[in-house]
Amino acid sequence: MIEYLKALLFGIVEGITEWLPVSSTGHMILLDEFIHLTVSTDAAVNAEFYNLFEVVIQLGAILAVIVMYFGKLNPFARLKSADEKKATWSLWGKVVFALIPSMVLGVLLDDWLDAHLYTPTVVALALVVYGVVFLFLEKLRPKGALVEDTAQIPLRTALLIGLFQCLAMIPGTSRSGSTILGAMLLGLSRPAAAEFSFFLAIPTMAGASALRGLKFVKFTLENGVSFPTSAWLVLLVATAAAFFVSLAAIKFLTDFVKKHSFAPFGVYRIALGVLLLIYFAATKQAAVVPIA
Repeated sequence: MIEYLKALLFGIVEGITEWLPVSSTGHMILLDEFIHLTVSTDAAVNAEFYNLFEVVIQLGAILAVIVMYFGKLNPFARLKSADEKKATWSLWGKVVFALIPSMVLGVLLDDWLDAHLYTPTVVALALVVYGVVFLFLEKLRPKGALVEDTAQIPLRTALLIGLFQCLAMIPGTSRSGSTILGAMLLGLSRPAAAEFSFFLAIPTMAGASALRGLKFVKFTLENGVSFPTSAWLVLLVATAAAFFVSLAAIKFLTDFVKKHSFAPFGVYRIALGVLLLIYFAATKQAAVVPIA
């Protein structure tokens, strides 16, 4: 029961932070620092399961986007005219085109990123640095939006937004934050930038889940590992929680960006990052101080 409650908490955090520009990966890493999921007594097996867990529960968040925007994203809707269906296919083409940079870099750098950057200290630093960047970029963005709807996004702009998404490979950056602010700098309105960021998340996160899933299958086959039913139930609980919470988080952000800037999120990131740097510095120092 304790592991199910932990999974519920992880799912809630994923559902909130995946869409707000505060870094879901960063918050998940930090949460794991204090609350560990335990599905096996073998540390290596448990670690491999968590690597799968933190990526797969994003599928719940993806499903929330699909449900909320199904009408706009479905090119086969009977009520759509031929022109509307063509526009929907065009939108998907731009999403796929924007995916290219992160797809290439993700395949090339995935193992290196896991080995070198997925640490609490890197997350804390990224929270602070990109919090400052968010505040700075808010002042640089164009005053008048050139693109008010995702259907109007030029192909070149879609590719550039995809490049901004690559910044989120550094844990603690925020995929939604980097893509939304990048899109706004390129002339998109806040609502259009947020919407395109949501759509871009679908193949991005699905691809990340598939890549992690293949690594997990390889690990289980090479080591002859099997997981109890309770482990998969833990994953299911977290994924379901991420889905339902994401519905509320997406609705909140789409309403928020119509009237407000990202400044409050930038301040939050800086404050949280500084507190974490202090915490990790203090705990590291305490760990090396001999006990009398």
